[in-house]
Amino acid sequence: MARLRDRIRAKLREREELTRREKLKIFLPAIGLTIIGFLVAFQFVDPAPPRAISIACGPQEGANFIFAKAYQEFMAQEGVTLNIKTTAGSAENLKLLQAENDGVEVAFVQGGLKSLVQNGHLVSLGSLFFEPLWIFHRTDLAIERTSGLKGMRLAVGEEGGGTKILTMHLLKLNGINTKNTQILSLGYQSAAEMLLKGEVDVAFFVSTHRAPYVIKLLDSKSVKLVGMPRAEAYTFLFQYLYLLRVPEGVVDLEANIPSQHLTLIAPTTQLVARSDLHPALVNLLMQAAEETHESGTEFERQGEFPSPKYLDFELSEEAERYYESGPPFLQRYLPFWVANFITRMKIMLVPIIVVFFPLFKVIPPLYRWRMRRRIFRWYAELDAVDPDIHKEEVAERLQELLVKLDEIEEKVSQVAVPLGYAEGLYGLRVHIEMLRNKLRHASQKGETFGESHNGDID
Repeated sequence: MARLRDRIRAKLREREELTRREKLKIFLPAIGLTIIGFLVAFQFVDPAPPRAISIACGPQEGANFIFAKAYQEFMAQEGVTLNIKTTAGSAENLKLLQAENDGVEVAFVQGGLKSLVQNGHLVSLGSLFFEPLWIFHRTDLAIERTSGLKGMRLAVGEEGGGTKILTMHLLKLNGINTKNTQILSLGYQSAAEMLLKGEVDVAFFVSTHRAPYVIKLLDSKSVKLVGMPRAEAYTFLFQYLYLLRVPEGVVDLEANIPSQHLTLIAPTTQLVARSDLHPALVNLLMQAAEETHESGTEFERQGEFPSPKYLDFELSEEAERYYESGPPFLQRYLPFWVANFITRMKIMLVPIIVVFFPLFKVIPPLYRWRMRRRIFRWYAELDAVDPDIHKEEVAERLQELLVKLDEIEEKVSQVAVPLGYAEGLYGLRVHIEMLRNKLRHASQKGETFGESHNGDID
């Protein structure tokens, strides 16, 4: 009894080992193909976005610095570091965007400065707000038009800044240059302080009214804000300028600032980036811009900015998609890095769809075929000893056929299949025994298998 149990256990182990081997023969190539598919697909996975980028914002005392700080806080919440680099202004920002070393990835740029760009590798993420050209002069001066500034001391903005570039264009149209007028390249804060001290006569600023130096000048009684009566003519000559009507008291109703209706010209400030900036970071910057600028100011309606309008740089494709449909679906519900990882890994679905699923459907039938083949292939051997095939010589070859049948049975006894297919194996053994009985019966009855259908013997 113990020997029988050992034989049964050995047979079960043999079957288990067979099952493992057969599964490995089928599954290992399938797993190999799937791995190869993943490795190929991984070559097309977009690289992860950098953890830190830099933004150029202009002078520290400017409004753009305040906006850059807001962007920095927003992106920090999503695990991205935004380094702020202060500069002289938009012109320097553009240089940094184009620099190969120690540059920046994104910057605030005043509209109308695309002519300063040496290559086409910069794109706009949208306009953010109007930046009026503010012109302040000493209250003891009577100035009616820009042409009346000839011969005065003019603070036109820092060298490399957008204010100076725009101001010099306007002064040139009015016949004012360094030969007939004292033109001073000063930073915003220095220009405001010198104007308040009477050290310059007129100061130009391209900025929002939120800038500290603009607020300080608006509150001062020693300087005056002047409009531009011919503002419409300037907007006609320069397509990147917009006519901005400033109602009386719009800045401060209680203090009645400004004290009269003014007409100003205003470029927009754009968010400009390198064209190779990672798309995920473009979307994150767009979200930061929307949160910072969507509420608008006295000069912009709520929801007017950020906007794909008022641009002189080509709009980024990723930004264009954002304006059409908002943030990517996953970024609306998941943390930035989780959403980005899933988005990047979408390409890995290709080998699953193309390789894994088809293999998943093919492998079970293939496995069943291999197991059944281990049994059914012996039926071809049985045909060789079937008395119905050897009708005339079955009596003479009986011993030979029986020996061959015994050999087949011996080989079949060595066949092992999983328990799920054991029924077919036992059926094969039954058929072998049936064939042996048929041979013996044919011999005992003396049948020749050559009789005709009516029983006559040839």
